[in-house]
Formats: sequence, C-alpha cells, structure tokens
Amino acid sequence: MSAGSGRGRWVVLGIFVLSTAINYLDRQSLATVAPVLRSEFHLSNADYGLIVTAFSATYALSAPFLGLMIDRLGLNRGISLAVGVWSLAGLATGLTRGLAGLAVCRAVLGAAEAGGIPAAGKAIHRYLRPEERALGNAVNQIGVSLGLVLAPPAATWLAVTWGWRRAFIVTGLLGFLWIPLWLRVSGAAPARDEAASPPLRLALLGDRRMWRFALANGLSMMLYSLWTNWTTLYLVDAGGLTLVQAAWFAWIPPVFAALGGLAGGWLSMAWIRRGMEAANARRRACGLCAAASLVTLAVPLSVSPWWAALWISLSLFWVSGFSVNLYTLPLDVFGGKDAAFAVSVLVSSYGLMQALVSPLFGGAIDRFGYTSVILAAALSPPAAWLALRWKGTGA
Repeated sequence: MSAGSGRGRWVVLGIFVLSTAINYLDRQSLATVAPVLRSEFHLSNADYGLIVTAFSATYALSAPFLGLMIDRLGLNRGISLAVGVWSLAGLATGLTRGLAGLAVCRAVLGAAEAGGIPAAGKAIHRYLRPEERALGNAVNQIGVSLGLVLAPPAATWLAVTWGWRRAFIVTGLLGFLWIPLWLRVSGAAPARDEAASPPLRLALLGDRRMWRFALANGLSMMLYSLWTNWTTLYLVDAGGLTLVQAAWFAWIPPVFAALGGLAGGWLSMAWIRRGMEAANARRRACGLCAAASLVTLAVPLSVSPWWAALWISLSLFWVSGFSVNLYTLPLDVFGGKDAAFAVSVLVSSYGLMQALVSPLFGGAIDRFGYTSVILAAALSPPAAWLALRWKGTGA
C-alpha cells in the first residue's frame, strides 16, 4: 500500500500519531499521580507548579532546535531520536527520590518531547493534501487525547497496584516499542522528501505572521494547560474525590478534546472545499471556537463532579478545535520545507506560557482557590483570537 494512496497516507499518519499518544501518556502520568506525589514528597501546589515549569521551560527552549534538527536530519531519524530520549527520561522519573529529581527528569522529558508536535507537522505536510491538513492535526489531536484518556486509569491502576513508580517505568518502555514499528511502516511507504533547511531560519523568524501565530498559541493554550495539568487535582481538592474516584472522571475531558479537534478540522476543510482560501478558513474556525470556549465560565458553578467533568470537557472540546486550526496555519503560510521549525515556534510559545503561568496557577490556587484561575484562563482563547486577527496576520 503506497503512501500516495488515500488509505495509505492516513494509515502511515495513524502509526505516526501513536508517538503522540505515547508522548502525552508519558507527560500526563505525572498529573494523574500528582496527589500521591504531593503527599509522599510533602509538596505544595506551588511546588507542583514548579515541577510543571521544569518541564515547560526546557520544552519551550528546546522546541526550535528540535524543529531544526528534524528538518535537517529528516523525519524518521529526528523523531526516533526524540522518542528514545523522552522514553529514557520517563523511565528515570520512576527512580526519583524527591522534588529535585522530579524536576530534573521532567526537564529532560520536556526537552525531548518538544520534538513530537513539530515532527507531527512535518508528517502531516509530507503525507496529506492541503485541504486535509487541519483534519490531519485533528487526527494527531486524537493521539494527544488517547494519551490523556489512558493516563488516568492506567497510571492510577499501576500506582494503586504496584506503586506510582511503576506507572512511569511502563509508559517509558512504550516508546522503545514504537521506534522499530515506525521505521518499518515508513520505510514500506516512502513519501517525498523536503529539501534540507539551512542552520537557522532567519527569514521565518523575521516574519511578523510567525510571531502572531506564536502569541495566539501561547494565549489559547493557557486554558488547555490548565485542564491537562490540574484536572485531577481540581476533582480531588474542589470535588472532594479520592485519586481512584477522580480517575473515573479525568478520562472524559480528553475524549471531548479529540472530538473537538475533529470538529475543528472538518469545519475548516469543508469551508476550503467550498472555495475559501485555506488560511482564512482556519482563522474563521478559530473565531467560532474561541467564542464557544467561554463555556469554561460555568466550571466553578458545578454542583457535582459529573457537572464539573462536563463543563471541563466542553471547554477542552472548543480549545482543541481552535488549536488544530492554529497549528495548521504555519503549514499553509510557510510550506513544507520548514514545517517542523515553523510548528516548533508554536510549541515553544506553548512551553514558555506554561512555564510562566504554572507556578502562578499553583500560588493562586494555594491562596484563593481554583475559581480565580479558571475565570482568568477562560478569557485566553478570545484574547488569542484578537491576536490572530491583528492586522498583518493574513497569508
């Protein structure tokens, strides 16, 4: 089955998306067992925010270099190296003995996992047609959501049965199983190669559109960061649930995130097929999703964990629809040769935002509770929409 055929292209991309699922399963295991770690290591919410920052800071700083590496080395070698390193970091997390060890392991994990989304952008541009690319990002969002869905039940079961360390060891091993699978599948279905990029994309960095995309991404993903890092803690602290009870609810929002990504990708694809220019279709979809994401304001009003899970789920649904279109805009505007680097700038903006706001989230939660943080994060997608519509962002 050739990569050029319709089914073949999507099968190859589907195998690649498994790396995204492993990426997010690795990183989300920490958020799942956070209540146990907080108790065992005597951590405050601010301490937990610093651990998230350790991941996010290296994630932000490494992303452009990983994007350049993938563009230069090629998709297969670049993603194999990244998966190998982040799998080692995941394994090491299970051997840590305190806050400092956790911070170091998460920093290495962040540095390596920064290559995942840029590599996905490279694969999407390599295998899919232009009108399909937001839908391709939506499929990649399914990989993200699969990792987020599996982490609460899998990590909780491993933590309760064999201890929290086993959760990191098992998830770390999965990456080493994926590498030979990908090399075999991609080797059997070759696609066109892009020309190698020069060492530094100064022209791209000087393009104002790139920085506006990055600003919009950093703002919109503030809400995404809140729910992917704090949902379990919110259900335990504000909902009064145990870790096991919270796991029954924490898997639901990521399912909605996957559905939201598919809805956002389908929407822009439908508009493009009706004749709308690609970048304009992506921006229109982002605007609709930004307005709908204000449903987040209902979360603090929840009267039960079920209602909280529902509102959080709808919040993630709409921010994911925004995200898949925003991450496709650099592919539309800048093309495939620099696809990994262009997407890596967005990845870096997300990591930088998360590094800055995570300790602020933790400190605000310790002092004022969750409501103030939720209300502030709810306004981030509309702010991102304004940044995206700022004069000069057009393709």
